Amino acid sequence: MTKSEVASGIQKYRLKFLPEALEEWKALDGSIKAVLRKMLKKRLEQPRPPGSHLHGDLRNCYKIKLRKQGYRLIYSVEDDVLIVLVLAIDKREDLAAYRSAVEHLLSGKQEK
Repeated sequence: MTKSEVASGIQKYRLKFLPEALEEWKALDGSIKAVLRKMLKKRLEQPRPPGSHLHGDLRNCYKIKLRKQGYRLIYSVEDDVLIVLVLAIDKREDLAAYRSAVEHLLSGKQEK
């Protein structure tokens, strides 16, 4: 943590990917990765911006929307260890990203 972060009380989160989400990341086009990378950087400083909170099975999760490109990135926030955990990255159509996130969460719980 830098001196300015200590002075301002800001603690920056670290980024982690579920293995399935990392595979989805690797399969993305470079231009989509570039936009998501920029948005993720902002989320590491403020992981819970207004309007990004999800509901239902993903009530403890948040989203990043790429409207023009038609993608969604779903993530959770682990405050105790300062981690933003990417759960899924997928197309918006047919709620694919949200379904993937629920599947990845369920498979992660079964492995424990």
